[in-house]
Amino acid sequence: MRTEAQRSQNGQKLREREFKRVFFEMKIGHWLLTVAVAWWFQQGSAAVRRDCTRQCGGVTVPFPFGLEPKCMRSTDFLLNCTNTEGSGFRLMFGNLTISKISVGDSTMVVSLPEAYECYDQNGKLANRSSPVAIDLPPNPRYKISETQNKLIVVGCNAHAVMADREGTVRSGCVSYCSSNVNFANETTCSGQSCCQASIPKGLKTRKTLNISVSPIDQTVSKSERGRCARAFIVDNRSFNISNLTFPTFQDVGNNSSLVLDWMVESDVRCVMAKRNRLSYACGKNANCTDFGNGSGYRCVCNPGYHGNPYSPFGGCKAICSFGKTYKGKKNNKDRCPIAPGVIAGAAIAVSVFGITVTGSVSVTMRLRLRKINFRRNGGELLQQRKVQIFTKEELAKATNNYSDNNKLNDDHSSSVYGGTIAGDTVVVVKKPQDEHKSIIRQDFQDELEFLMKKSHKNMVKLKGICLETEIPLLVYEYIPNGTLFKLIQQNELTWEQRFKIAAEAALALNHMHSSTQPPIFHGNIKLANILMGRNNSVKLSDFGTSVLISPEHRHIVAIQKKDSLRYIDPEYLVTGMLTIQSDVYSFGVVLMELLMGKKLHVMKSEKSINTIHHFISSVKGDTLSDVISFESASQDEMKKIRTIAEIAVRCLDQSGANRPAMSVVAEQLANVYPISTDKEEDEEKEEDEETKREVDANDLSSCLSCLGMDSCI
Repeated sequence: MRTEAQRSQNGQKLREREFKRVFFEMKIGHWLLTVAVAWWFQQGSAAVRRDCTRQCGGVTVPFPFGLEPKCMRSTDFLLNCTNTEGSGFRLMFGNLTISKISVGDSTMVVSLPEAYECYDQNGKLANRSSPVAIDLPPNPRYKISETQNKLIVVGCNAHAVMADREGTVRSGCVSYCSSNVNFANETTCSGQSCCQASIPKGLKTRKTLNISVSPIDQTVSKSERGRCARAFIVDNRSFNISNLTFPTFQDVGNNSSLVLDWMVESDVRCVMAKRNRLSYACGKNANCTDFGNGSGYRCVCNPGYHGNPYSPFGGCKAICSFGKTYKGKKNNKDRCPIAPGVIAGAAIAVSVFGITVTGSVSVTMRLRLRKINFRRNGGELLQQRKVQIFTKEELAKATNNYSDNNKLNDDHSSSVYGGTIAGDTVVVVKKPQDEHKSIIRQDFQDELEFLMKKSHKNMVKLKGICLETEIPLLVYEYIPNGTLFKLIQQNELTWEQRFKIAAEAALALNHMHSSTQPPIFHGNIKLANILMGRNNSVKLSDFGTSVLISPEHRHIVAIQKKDSLRYIDPEYLVTGMLTIQSDVYSFGVVLMELLMGKKLHVMKSEKSINTIHHFISSVKGDTLSDVISFESASQDEMKKIRTIAEIAVRCLDQSGANRPAMSVVAEQLANVYPISTDKEEDEEKEEDEETKREVDANDLSSCLSCLGMDSCI
């Protein structure tokens, strides 16, 4: 007889099935509403930057600049938002106050004091400023603009000079008074009561510029008495001479504007920059322009577009006017929309009655379905535990509605998309296929919380999860340097690097096995699921999938990929279950491949097992040279190689009971290659600061394997 709980559960399933049927029928009506509304909005916009501060003292801080380490392109674009007593918050660049940052022409406007001197009615010097010193931070990306700045001198018989610290680069002008001048009628400072000079050439490699003002001679004329002379830098794009007046004591001591040119990179030109897509800074619909005659480049939006050319996804948008379409590429998805009035008129004629009824019902049903999925997937529990939970809309927007332009790859089990969240942070979103929903476990919440909150430095960070879909969507950090599989193929690893990789990978796997009860096992350890961070630091990946899948089904994902067969525990062929000792066996295969320096090019499990047996026989028979090349190894390295080979053999034991625990393996490998905790943590912090970088869909393909998407194989 069925229990009350079973009857309740079956009733819930029937209600959900009926709900889905009604929901499907309502989709046709909802389509009419979509036709009328969807074209009103520009699609494919970049993800909303929620967690990054983009304002300071009324000044916008656009990407690639940022106020926090994870909100900028690199540390060269880190700015300070300083609370100055009596002045409020100020955006600072070194000791200069920023008043504007422009990504359109890659300029920055900073405030600069003026130089002045004033004389009383008796012709005596009454007030005088110190020479103005412009001292930029020693960063080659920033330079004083030679084209958008100019020196202005206002006053009688005044001489102003601009020069670098050594005095080798100079420029200046003289302002004299022979008659009264009405500045409102003037168009340029020609020397009569006002003069101007260009910024001296040759400042490209210099970061200092001093400005001083002095009288032409020691005799103070009547026209100078009771007045002042001012010398200041202006932005010639906004300077208007008609706003000038003869300076008095009350008119001096103000700030002026200095324009700085900045480059996104200072040591490479466009031709070379475009060859390295991982570090190339220009986003979608943007192009690269060289800066002057030296090295360095900037990004600009393509003709017909405007916006931020440095934004990873959709920074440059089409310039539109209704009724006109930008004549871009034939398949350009950023073309301007058709006039809303035309589309709305056609849509209303078809669906005037259904817009309010069908639309409101459809939206309500969608929300209800998301709530059902959220509760079923344990959303309320994970919400209470402060786990990062993304909504369905957030991930859709981050991936441009799962656009094909953002799709990295897909296979039998899932699709992978690139996107940006939380202030230009590049992430990878794994979207499982619906046919795998039957193997998803219902009690994954504890293990998922552990992996997110207590992640190991040698594991890819699980950024969060979306629970509003039938199968949860996993969000991972982006790791830019490819997989261990690729490094093995390139055959460029030194023995010390191999020892380091082995030790770090063991630490990460041991963290999963030993840091929580019951232990979490990976279920898919292989070269392609070991990613490489900075300095070849290990990042173990694809662990989130093993948490979501029921233990009795975890073998399904692995055995459906032919490249994974050699990693399968032989005991699984008998028991049909994967265990933590299965991870140990797979890790033994990884150690073997790491020592052999090449991938086993086999597709059938029989040949793979024979190769493993040959390795084991070589270790036990003291004939390691048959399978490992010792040409470049020192005596000490050869000893370490043998130690690791013996560890691998113990991991490859046919009986799981005889295999060592990962804690033992990690300890033994740590003896081969001791890991400095402080150094590794510093490297990890440096790597975290680089997670916000400019990439496109092609660049993200190097990270496919972090989700088990082994397109590189």
